[in-house]
Amino acid sequence: MVPVEFYFVLACVMFMLGLFGALFRRNLIMVLMSIELMLNAVNLVFVAAGRATGNVDGQVMVLFVITVAACEAAVGLAMVIALFRKYGTINTDILRLLRG
Repeated sequence: MVPVEFYFVLACVMFMLGLFGALFRRNLIMVLMSIELMLNAVNLVFVAAGRATGNVDGQVMVLFVITVAACEAAVGLAMVIALFRKYGTINTDILRLLRG
């Protein structure tokens, strides 16, 4: 049986990789994938904590996080497609033009 601390350490590593990917990537698709990695790290923490305490609250929260992730992916990809149609690139440098 794997101790719950290992799951927490793995979730921290996953979250940090997602955070660095979201901050330092230039491609919007990679930024969205990094955000998904961060959400999956949070899911891992919820499931591990729920398993450690013996209740199903963690699994219920994971369902909500998955719902939010699906909505984020749909809206994010729609924004990426709209930006690509207008500017012809999905580079994050183009977002500076949108500041107004």
